[in-house]
Amino acid sequence: MNIFTLIMLIFLILSSIAVSFIKDLLGAVIVFMVYSLVMAILWQQLNAPDLAITEAAVGAGVSTLLFVLTLKRIKGGSK
Repeated sequence: MNIFTLIMLIFLILSSIAVSFIKDLLGAVIVFMVYSLVMAILWQQLNAPDLAITEAAVGAGVSTLLFVLTLKRIKGGSK
């Protein structure tokens, strides 16, 4: 395991913990998007490019877009 993968794993753990403590809903969505992007990088590091592309497209792309549109629709963004 190289140092880059270790740093990404630590960042992944920290972002997963942070998303549960953030009170601002838009901020939580952004941290969730960062989590998905880091997970996509880790899938690429594990030589699973198909999972990396899927995680980037669905996790960071479509899910984030749906969350932001939902927040806009309910006129929320902070708790």
